Amino acid sequence: MPKKRILLITRNLPPLVGGMERLNWHMADELSKHSELRVIGPKGAAALKPDNVVVTEAPLKPLTLFLLVAFLKSLWQILRWKPDVVLAGSGLTAPLAWLGSKMCGARSAAYLHGFDITVQNRLYQRLWSPTFKKLDVVVVNSTPTKNLARAAGVPEARISIVHPGVSIPDAPQPEEALAAFKQQHGLQGKKILLSVGRLTTRKGLCEFVEHALPKIVELAPSAMLVVIGEAPKNALGAGIQSVESILEQAKKSGVAEHLCLLGVITDRTMLATAYEAADVHVFPVRHIPDDPEGFGMVAIEAAAHGLPTVAYSTGGIVDAVAEGQSGYLVPPGDYPALAEGAVRLLTDSSSILRTSSRNFAAQFAWPILGAKIRQALRL
Repeated sequence: MPKKRILLITRNLPPLVGGMERLNWHMADELSKHSELRVIGPKGAAALKPDNVVVTEAPLKPLTLFLLVAFLKSLWQILRWKPDVVLAGSGLTAPLAWLGSKMCGARSAAYLHGFDITVQNRLYQRLWSPTFKKLDVVVVNSTPTKNLARAAGVPEARISIVHPGVSIPDAPQPEEALAAFKQQHGLQGKKILLSVGRLTTRKGLCEFVEHALPKIVELAPSAMLVVIGEAPKNALGAGIQSVESILEQAKKSGVAEHLCLLGVITDRTMLATAYEAADVHVFPVRHIPDDPEGFGMVAIEAAAHGLPTVAYSTGGIVDAVAEGQSGYLVPPGDYPALAEGAVRLLTDSSSILRTSSRNFAAQFAWPILGAKIRQALRL
């Protein structure tokens, strides 16, 4: 039987940096192992593509030009190649996937995150959102996102939950690598709270530094907040928190000496070392109804390296953190409880949560995501 043909259309690919971008590349990689896959993506994506994927590029900016060129190039692929499935990597390209599918009789699908549905833009809500109800398959990244899709009018029978995946480490990082990392950044003898990800308003790092970090430092004087990430440059609809604003807040709150800003780390080994050198992953995502956290992939990545998370129980984080197994969840906005949970993990000398975190993350391995995506797309 010939392999099914899939055309993936998405702007969310490297060289853009973020969880959605990693997800789309891994999804493409997994689908390409069992299907013929072609991708319409942003300029620069072809140089970073998985081996079995054919990429056609469109200009990254401006957004209107990306959408126009992506549509024209997808139309060319559809008419010549005749895919069986046209898949949008986010809500942004869902109309292109739906229109393209109608031209060749293919199945239409999109992978939606929470913000894909809730974004407050009049044009988007008028032209993009109605498309979701017309798609043959809507894949969502969490239970809360499924609820948002249902509220937007997508029939439940067409919705499948497929959580984002994670790369499972083959082995822990050597002790000497952890020691070298700590020495390089002046972290010897410190209790390390780690934050990884883009510095957006929703991630709430400024508020964490203001309302939680001083209490944590009071109870655990050796605590050090290590931040990996920077403000996004090409993300859509994301308010930012700059490195400067976070540092300024740390100075105002009297905890500047307990803050270590490392910027972006793209090297996988170095990032793994940071996870395994830390004592707790802090994920102080704010509850913003119009800008929900769709899932929280970074919490799964931390768990894969044996690092438990303390976070607010908001959005898709309730699927990404298993209470008592991969960390602790506290009520949204409760900074004293967040600080207490962080200190609890900082002072826990047992390895029970590290082991159970790894076990929890194992169910999110990328091959498992690939199997679930194929099932959702009826391949």
